[in-house]
Amino acid sequence: MLSHPVLSADGHIDLPLLPPDLFSARVPRALLARMPRVEEREGAHFWVDAAGQPIARVGGSGHLGQPFVKGESRRLDRMNESGFWDDAARGICHATDPDLRVAAQDRDGICGEVLYGILGLSDKFGDAEVCRAALAAYNEFLAAFVRRHPQRFAGIACLPAGDPEQALRELRRSAELGLRGAELALTHGLLPLWREEFEGLWQAAAETRLPLHLHTIGPPIDLRFAKSRRDVDSWMGTWLTTFQLGMVERLAELIFGGVLHRHPDLRIVLGESGIGWLPYVLDRMDLEWEERLRHLELSLPPSGYFRRQVYATFQLDEAGLLLADRIGLDNLMWGNDFPHGDGVWPDSLAHIERQFERVPEAWRRAITFENTARLYGFPRRADAPAPPH
Repeated sequence: MLSHPVLSADGHIDLPLLPPDLFSARVPRALLARMPRVEEREGAHFWVDAAGQPIARVGGSGHLGQPFVKGESRRLDRMNESGFWDDAARGICHATDPDLRVAAQDRDGICGEVLYGILGLSDKFGDAEVCRAALAAYNEFLAAFVRRHPQRFAGIACLPAGDPEQALRELRRSAELGLRGAELALTHGLLPLWREEFEGLWQAAAETRLPLHLHTIGPPIDLRFAKSRRDVDSWMGTWLTTFQLGMVERLAELIFGGVLHRHPDLRIVLGESGIGWLPYVLDRMDLEWEERLRHLELSLPPSGYFRRQVYATFQLDEAGLLLADRIGLDNLMWGNDFPHGDGVWPDSLAHIERQFERVPEAWRRAITFENTARLYGFPRRADAPAPPH
């Protein structure tokens, strides 16, 4: 059994499980008609946009709110053994009630977690003003949420990626709110991160000491070739397999664009990125730098910038763990991805035991506790809660 505390560096508060008055209670009255709202449709409730188009189903899983159907997902079935999804359907959302969320952590043997926010929502707004107001409202909600149990939660603010100047202002405001990091919402049309429009954001993140997060959202959803359920399954398998690999491009942009070189105090977290691809990509970047890009201003090889300034999170990646020392032991953080269906709640400890079986205990403690505690300021006392035996 584990003899040390465990922290999750990747948890979520998704739109389908958030309170219906999330935006209406926090945005200017003049914007209310243009904000997302909850409406009933054919016996179910949905978040809809200003035009009445559904965004997500209330009480469902993931950022789209897929309804729980027994037998369709082994993980969702396992989660529902505690009544998790049945309660959500009744409006009792364990993931978005601070006290119930702590109880869910305790059930899983987790002493604290990092909370990412409303993934994918920025891609659903055609209105920049509404996007800014919606994310600001969410950040205020999150700040109040984590204040209920500040020793157990590290909240990550959501920043509007389509407006780097506003993202800079919201990052500074989020620091004042007491949040412990900020996420630049990845969108499928996001500008390259080396563009000058983002320079002020990198500087502000370095000055405030807030880690800047990029969370995987996967490739665009494109089902135009699917004509049958079998076609959909083929697409789904492909999409899930490549889900985390888009982060290669963003990491290369930050390094070859000189962002990490210009801002040595900037810390970047690759959320739910996986780690098994990192040894190849770091070697590949180093090779290309050595062979044809030595004229750049970089004073370190690309892998040096990664080890100095970048963190990557994962939930299941045994192949990456076997090369953890090659990647950088101080740069890796485990997370259970609660309450997503591709996470491991409420079986986190069993999965940790299994996938860390062939690596030293010191590696496991660093990756499942010490690195996350250090980056986000979680308690590191000797009497910090340990997993149940």
